[in-house]
Amino acid sequence: ALIPWNYVNKLQQAGASVVILPPDADHHEAIARLDGLVMAGGADIEPARYGAEHQEGTDKPRVERDASELGLYRAAREKNIPVLGICRGLQIMAVAHGGSLHQHLPDVVGNTLHRDAPGTFNDHGATFMAGSLIADLVGETEVIVNSSHHQAVNSPGDLTITGHAEDGTIEVCEDMDAEFVLGVQWHPEFSSNEAISENIFSAFVKACAKS
Repeated sequence: ALIPWNYVNKLQQAGASVVILPPDADHHEAIARLDGLVMAGGADIEPARYGAEHQEGTDKPRVERDASELGLYRAAREKNIPVLGICRGLQIMAVAHGGSLHQHLPDVVGNTLHRDAPGTFNDHGATFMAGSLIADLVGETEVIVNSSHHQAVNSPGDLTITGHAEDGTIEVCEDMDAEFVLGVQWHPEFSSNEAISENIFSAFVKACAKS
């Protein structure tokens, strides 16, 4: 079970004691001992999870990981602890809330801003809803973010969309009734904007300390 060190490093710098949970489709009891949940980026979610047929170009299903993260997210919401979803993590949140995904973003928005090739990042503009958690954390409503994805949220289910990329792609979703349930489509753990990155991770850890 591997995860890029940047996730761990950013959380540790913000004061968290980090526990990595490998995929386990049937057991989510660890949530009872945690103060918050971060869901990292990674492979595409199985389209059947949101009622769609598998399209060419979508990754081979990671059935165990999908089941594990959906279960952990639901358990975290039941416990009412903070959640931060990053890239795939945002997409897991949307699917858990009854939403759906675009399986290949260039088919929807044309020449995508969001990734030139796997493993690379593109900088692009994003606009946030005034009064949202993400706008409060960032301190402004228009910023540059860094993306690396070919899928995106189509419908957020019963989450609230609070940010869009400049091409209209959904960039942020939140549960406005929760203190901290936030999903971002970009990668703050790899961001060159240290202030934005620090604000997001520090606020998450502070929310965890209160949970």
